[in-house]
Amino acid sequence: MSTYTTDRASPFTRAVVSSMRKLYPEALADQSWDNTGLLLEAPFDPIRRQMNSVLLTIDLTKAVADEAIERKDCVVVAYHPIIFRGLKSLTLSDYQQQSLLRLALEGISVYSPHTAVDAAPGGIADWLADIVTGHLPSPEPSTHTALQGTSQDTIPEEGEGAEESGTQTPSEQPAEEKKKPQRPRPKMQRTYSKPTYPSHRPVDTSKTDLDTCSVDHTRSVISPVTGVEGFEGAGMGRLITFKESQPLTHLVERIAHGVGSPKGFPLAIPQGKQVEDIQIRSVGVSAGSGHSVLKGVEADLLFTGELSHHEALAATEKGQCVITLFHSNSERGFLSSVLKDKLTETLKEEWERVRKAEAEAENLTDEWEDAIKDDDVLVECSVRDRDPYGVVILESSKQEGKPMR
Repeated sequence: MSTYTTDRASPFTRAVVSSMRKLYPEALADQSWDNTGLLLEAPFDPIRRQMNSVLLTIDLTKAVADEAIERKDCVVVAYHPIIFRGLKSLTLSDYQQQSLLRLALEGISVYSPHTAVDAAPGGIADWLADIVTGHLPSPEPSTHTALQGTSQDTIPEEGEGAEESGTQTPSEQPAEEKKKPQRPRPKMQRTYSKPTYPSHRPVDTSKTDLDTCSVDHTRSVISPVTGVEGFEGAGMGRLITFKESQPLTHLVERIAHGVGSPKGFPLAIPQGKQVEDIQIRSVGVSAGSGHSVLKGVEADLLFTGELSHHEALAATEKGQCVITLFHSNSERGFLSSVLKDKLTETLKEEWERVRKAEAEAENLTDEWEDAIKDDDVLVECSVRDRDPYGVVILESSKQEGKPMR
C-alpha cells in the first residue's frame, strides 16, 4: 500500500540542495537583503514521483513553472529568488504564489543561489570577466578613426555604414524580400522585427571563435567576502586591468559573442568621444543591477546588467563608458555555459552518496526504495526562460537621429 510521505522531501531533492551548497555556499550571499537557499521544499509523493532531473532558470515565471511540470522535474534551481520578503498568505490570486503552489502540488522544489553565485570564485562575475578578457580570431574586428570635421547633425544615408553594422541595404536584400507585400501603415511604411533575445545555447567557442580569458590582464575582487572556508578570493564584482589597452569595439564584439549574440545592447560613452577611438585599460564587472557594486569603482568601462539613467549619466560625465545587457542577459548564459556541467558532475557524486546512505536506513517503504534505486541524473536549462525585454529592430529604413559621438 502506498504511503504519502508529508514530512520530508525526496532523496534526490536533498542531493540537489547539498550539491548547490557545496558549489555555492549560502554564506557567500549578501544576507543583508538577499534570500537564498531552499525556498520551496515539496513533500515526496510516491504516487507521482518526479524524474531525477533539475531545471535551471534565471527567473521562475509561470512559463518556466509550466515547463518544469510538463517535464516532471524534481527541482527548479532559479537564480533569482521568487520569494524576497515574508509572506502573509499564499493564494492563487498572486501569479508568483500561484506558481509556487502548483509546483508544490506536483512535488517540485525550488532552490535559489542568487548572490552566492555572484560572489563565488568561478561564478557569474568571473564568467563575465572571462568574456571581456577573451580573444577573437586575429585580427580582431578592425577599428577606425572617424572622419574629422563631420557635423554631429549629419545623418548617414540609407545603407551607409551597413557593412559595419551587418545590416543589408535594400539593393542587397533578396528579390523575394523586396517584393514581399507590406501591410498598410498610417503615414510611414516600416518593418519592425519581432523581439529578439540572446541564444539559450551554451557558448561554443568552436563556433564563436571566442577564446575566453586569453588576453593578458590582472583581476581583483571589488567587494570581498571572507570567512567561508575553501572559498578564498570570493566577493562581489571584478576589476580587470589589461596589460595593454583594448579598443572598445573589440570588447563590444567579445561581449556579443560571449552572451549569446544579441541583436544589440545599450552602450553609453562620454559626449564628444567616438566609439571607434576609445581605448579601454580597465573594466569593472558586475552581473544584474551593478550600481551597488560598481559605484566608486575607477574603471574606463563599467560592464553590468543594468544601471539607471542617472547612474549611467553620472558615469559618462566622469569619462567612463557603460555597457549593459538588460539585467538577466548578464546572467543567463552562465547557466548553460558553466552551471549545467558543474552541477551535473557534483550532483552525480552527491546522489550516489545519498543513495548509499539511504539504503542503509531501516524501515524503508517500497516507494522510498524505488526512489533510491534510480541512478539517473539530468540537469537542463529552461528553454522558456528569458529577459522581459527583447530588442526590436527597425528594418529597411533610413537611420534617424544622430550617430553616437
